[in-house]
Amino acid sequence: MTGKRIRKAYEDLDSLSVFSVKEAIRIVRERATAKFDETIEISMNLNVDPRKSDQNIRGVTQLPAGTGKTLRVAVFAKGAKAEEARQAGADVVGDEDLAEKVQAGEINFDRCIATPDMMALLGKLARVLGPRGLMPNPKLGTVTMDVAEAIKAAKGGQVEYRAEKAGIVHAGIGKVSFSAEDIEKNLRSFVDAIMKAKPTGVKGAYVKKVSLSSTMGPSVRIEFADLMSAK
Repeated sequence: MTGKRIRKAYEDLDSLSVFSVKEAIRIVRERATAKFDETIEISMNLNVDPRKSDQNIRGVTQLPAGTGKTLRVAVFAKGAKAEEARQAGADVVGDEDLAEKVQAGEINFDRCIATPDMMALLGKLARVLGPRGLMPNPKLGTVTMDVAEAIKAAKGGQVEYRAEKAGIVHAGIGKVSFSAEDIEKNLRSFVDAIMKAKPTGVKGAYVKKVSLSSTMGPSVRIEFADLMSAK
């Protein structure tokens, strides 16, 4: 049975309707009525086949207004780099000791960073970290000697994106408590990053559909032409 709050959130909302950016943001914020600060989420249905290596879209981008979420960051490093990580605000720092905790299922972090010399150790944890999307990756900037900068980026509004099997990319781009202006900034910034990641082999329209929703609210389609208009 659908709850009263959910029914009201979907009331008079046609799932086939397409809205301007500002109107979509207004609708999503107004209909987010849960008792917590819901996350605003974007979903982009792309004309790509992630099974093809040249179309496996994955990367990170920095949201100008932040994510509204406090990420717990773990760093695999030794010696001076471990100390650098602690000074930069890493929540968990270690090497073999941290690996043992992870292997035992103790994963108290949302992002994992490692110095290059730690990758042999991390290889043993791939089966644990990989399925959770936590395996450090040089392409994502999470395997680096500049651990301080990586921690700063992770905690300062950086989001990861990855095309799933059906070619759908989704990410949290803020909170309902954000101003409409900040949500729009983040929305356009994220879409810009995905557009720049367009594979050269894509034929036809790259973006099929873009939708916006809140954690517990309805999904609203955004007019792509308006999304591509002058920022």
